[in-house]
Amino acid sequence: MTPKAQESSSRSGGGSSGDRSDDGRSGGGTLEDRITAALVGAAVGDALGGPVEGYSPEQILQRHGSRVHGVVGPWNGDDWRTARPIAPYHKGDGHVTDDTLMTHALIRVYATVRDHLDAYAIADHLVPDLLTTPRWIPELEAEALPLQRIFLAEKWLVARLHYGHVDPREAGVGNIVNCGAAMYMAPVGLVNAANPAGAYAEALDIAGAHQSSYGREAAGVFAAAVAAACAPGATADSVVAACLALAQDGTRTAIEKVCEAAARHTDFESALAPLREAVTPYDTVGPDYRRPSLAARRPSRLHAIEELPVALGMLLVADGDYRQTVLGAVNYGRDCDSIATMAGAVAGALGSPVPDEWSKQVAEASRLDLWQPAATLTEVTREIFDRDVRHRRTHERAFSAIGGPRCSD
Repeated sequence: MTPKAQESSSRSGGGSSGDRSDDGRSGGGTLEDRITAALVGAAVGDALGGPVEGYSPEQILQRHGSRVHGVVGPWNGDDWRTARPIAPYHKGDGHVTDDTLMTHALIRVYATVRDHLDAYAIADHLVPDLLTTPRWIPELEAEALPLQRIFLAEKWLVARLHYGHVDPREAGVGNIVNCGAAMYMAPVGLVNAANPAGAYAEALDIAGAHQSSYGREAAGVFAAAVAAACAPGATADSVVAACLALAQDGTRTAIEKVCEAAARHTDFESALAPLREAVTPYDTVGPDYRRPSLAARRPSRLHAIEELPVALGMLLVADGDYRQTVLGAVNYGRDCDSIATMAGAVAGALGSPVPDEWSKQVAEASRLDLWQPAATLTEVTREIFDRDVRHRRTHERAFSAIGGPRCSD
């Protein structure tokens, strides 16, 4: 348990906390409320972080004249099409990025399979979705195949599974190790709501098709964080405790160190540099995000992706408040669209409301229905839970029939 847990009873988090009781716990709401807030919250965090992705807090401050407090325009203004020819994406103005596109794609897989997923579901359903069905891509301002927008680490899925016919459970081996699989694992946590261990195991299986090493581990831990946030009475501290109980190797250590640093702060401004300093020994990318070090994104048991520990750290700093958690993630810079995606999903699942002005602006700008995927996943989640209960009761009867239970005195 981090020092934050010991402090939570003596202070309240920064900013409005919406449906929060006096002891700092989230009101949370129903399953549908939590799934909706988590998925809309992830998309909004993604959209807010997109235009400042890749830059430092100092560069963000210089570019915008202040911290980012909501939706902002592209970093390069009207030159967004040509300033970075290799990535001519309209990041900003409320447009979601590939984090949200992949999250929604995974929800479509759940809607098709209507059961727990594994690596084979990624090969059989997610990859064809990326390859064959044009969809509206906000950053391209056009309909296109999702494959034409996703990053190289996600294109790996298509190369390995569609063209290479690699065993889906091992296809992630050899890919660059980054947050590519973790960034869209919120639906796994929601399908396993209030069951962090189940979410962790399912996400590890799914992510085997995409990532290895600490990239795959982060996918499991992020899913567990979302699942833990759905539990009744969950808090930022209980989410971190659930993550630390499951995480392994450098991922666990990085979360522990970042959250220890976060426990000393109650506003994101003062936490920006300390959280970066705490995660630096475990992050392989290096000080210049746009010029990664030679050791960047290689498998290791000692390292971790940067995004998840920082997202959890900002969650602690803000004591679970959505607005402050996401703004902290956005103004951290570097891979802040993914950091804010993860932070927004967990804060939303805790029950902290997503500001209406943000969600409406992002939905309108992105020309996406941010609420329909949540309704779909809620329906599927209930179906999966009902099936899980039937399987569990079948197992209980079989175990009892062979004399498994201990006799009571």
